[in-house]
Amino acid sequence: MTSIGGASSGMVDWDLAVATATRLVRPGPDVSRDEARAVVAELRRHAKASEGHVRGFTGLGTEETHDTPVLVVDRPGWVRANVAGFREILKPLLEKMQERRGGGAGGTVLSAVGGKVTGVELGMLLSFLASRVLGQYETFAPAARELPGGNGAGRLLLVAPNIVHVERELDVDPHDFRLWVCLHEETHRTQFSAVPWLRDHLEGEIQSFLAETDVDPMTFLERVREAAQSLAGGRPEGEEDDGGHSLVELIQSPAQREILARLTAVMSLLEGHADFVMDGVGPDVVPTVSEIREKFQQRRAKGASRLDMALRKLLGLDAKLRQYKDGERFVRAVVDQVGMDGFNRVWTSPNTLPTKAEIAKPTDWVARVHRKADPA
Repeated sequence: MTSIGGASSGMVDWDLAVATATRLVRPGPDVSRDEARAVVAELRRHAKASEGHVRGFTGLGTEETHDTPVLVVDRPGWVRANVAGFREILKPLLEKMQERRGGGAGGTVLSAVGGKVTGVELGMLLSFLASRVLGQYETFAPAARELPGGNGAGRLLLVAPNIVHVERELDVDPHDFRLWVCLHEETHRTQFSAVPWLRDHLEGEIQSFLAETDVDPMTFLERVREAAQSLAGGRPEGEEDDGGHSLVELIQSPAQREILARLTAVMSLLEGHADFVMDGVGPDVVPTVSEIREKFQQRRAKGASRLDMALRKLLGLDAKLRQYKDGERFVRAVVDQVGMDGFNRVWTSPNTLPTKAEIAKPTDWVARVHRKADPA
């Protein structure tokens, strides 16, 4: 196995996380080698076709702006890519926590042991998530030997076995479903490639959030442990969920709440915009889009087991599901009021992004941005 980013050390043994997730992840649906090749080829074609569909519908970007790679990966490939991204974005936080844990021989030994334990537990979580993600635009994606990045501007991942699994589970037309997924993910790629300041803005917000973090390392690791134990069925049968905290909630301070509110608003915008575009383009290019949307929404709403629900809460995935709904309502309401060109003013600068309150009340965003842009 290729090491991602050098030797593992410190609070998390990243290579052990990859090895653990790769060992534990389920193999995916049963497909022949020829069928697998055909799926990969079709996803690449759909990803390319989606560029033009999304550009035409949104008015964002040009052919020249789409210079980030599209990678069709299996579940272990998704794990490797995400570990590389996590390692990059969490580096300042983990270094800070390492300092708090202290140096010296005792601290070094504790870090080595703790890093391996955390690596295993993180690997367990990644193995769980790796079988559920259909596609992902990796905003912070360092290049690795097996996973090229795009000029520091991210990469688009399409997880082929998961797409095949869900299209079979929903019993929908596979060709339509694959294009439908590509439309959603291509919208995210277009957002970041057509709006150059967006990535740096998001990274700045995340690093500000992490810089404000003042959490005991053992408390943070205990949250990871809780998630891994939940995944392994560690909660005794019949024991009630006490509400708990997500990892994000755990490391909030009063100063971070403002940053988190801004991040939540941006993520709601990005996810909702992707859903809106997918629905807008879909009827023209995906014949069975209505059936796919209805079945997929039912699947998204139902989730699955109690285990799924516990992990969603701990990892903050419930919030992500709300972001799809709230963001899509915001985009639809703004486009209804001021058209697509009017909505696209959202991409002008960080100052024109909606606040969390404006996501819930789109007319306030319209009044603020369009009144400033069109003075009486």
